[in-house]
Amino acid sequence: MGKTGNCQIGVSVHAVTDWASAAIDWRLFLQESWDDEKAVDEQAAAEVRARRARSAIPDETRHREKWRLALDMLDEVTGERGLPDRPVVADAGYGDATEFRLGLTQRGLTYVLAVSPAATAHPAQAVPTTAAWIGNGRPLGPRYADKPVDLKSLAIAAGRGAGKFVVWRHGSKNTPGNPTASMRSRFLALRIRPANRNIPRAQDGRPQECWLLAEWPSGAPEPIGYWLSTLPADIRLRDLVRLAKIRWRIEHDYRELKDGLGLDHFEGRAWLGWHRHVTLAAVAQAICTQLRRTPQAPAQA
Repeated sequence: MGKTGNCQIGVSVHAVTDWASAAIDWRLFLQESWDDEKAVDEQAAAEVRARRARSAIPDETRHREKWRLALDMLDEVTGERGLPDRPVVADAGYGDATEFRLGLTQRGLTYVLAVSPAATAHPAQAVPTTAAWIGNGRPLGPRYADKPVDLKSLAIAAGRGAGKFVVWRHGSKNTPGNPTASMRSRFLALRIRPANRNIPRAQDGRPQECWLLAEWPSGAPEPIGYWLSTLPADIRLRDLVRLAKIRWRIEHDYRELKDGLGLDHFEGRAWLGWHRHVTLAAVAQAICTQLRRTPQAPAQA
C-alpha cells in the first residue's frame, strides 16, 4: 500500500520472487469520508457527492475494506488473467482479518500472513469434548474445555529451545564475522487451530489446522514476529521461513516505486489521473527490473 494523494490510498498486489517483484494490479481505496452512502446526514452526503463529481469518481466505486479489495484483485489476476495460484503473503493489516484468511482458503489459495501476537488459537492436538445431554434443551455441540490463548503465549510455552536456526537468504553486507552476509535467525513452527467464532468448524468442533511461525532471535526475551500459514504440514521449515520473509523484496522495490519512480509524488484528486499515474509508475518499475536481468543492458538500471 502506498499513499498517493491527500485523500486517496492505493492497494496493490505484487508478483514476487527472491530477486524481484512487480505490481500487477491496483485498486483505489476510498475512505468512508469519500462515500456519500456513509454520510451521517443529507447535507454531508451532498458535500461528498460534489467532491466525488469534481474527482470524476464513478458512482459504483464505494468504500470497501482493503482486504476486500485485495480479494477482488486476486480474483482478477488468477481468474481473468489466468495467473497460476501461488501462496499469498501480506502484513498483519491483512493477516489479522479473519475474513481475508477465510476468503483465501475459499479460493483454494494458501498463505503466509503476518499476524498480531494477540490473536488467539488452540493447540492442534487439543480435542473438543461434548457434554453429556440430560434431556433439557438442545444438545450441545463439541467444545474446547480450555479457552484459546494468544499466539505469544503459545510460542513462549513451547520455549526458545523448540526453534531452529534458519538462513533464509544472503544479503549484500558481509562482515568478517559473517562473510556470506547470511540472514539468519531462530524460528519455531507449531501446529495450531486459530480461534474465532467466524471460522468454520468440522463436525468434531475443531477449526482448520495451520502453522504458527514465530521468529525468536538469540538474546530476545520473546518472539519478535508471528505468521499464520496454510502451507502443507510437511513443508520444510526453511521454505516456510523464506516465504514469510519474502515481503522484504516487495518492500524494497516499493520504496523504489514510491521515491525513485515517483509513485508517491501524485498530488491530484482525479480518478483518471490517479490510475494513469500508478500505471506509468508500475510500467517504469517493470522496465527497470527487466533491464537489471538483461545481460545486454548498456548500464545498470
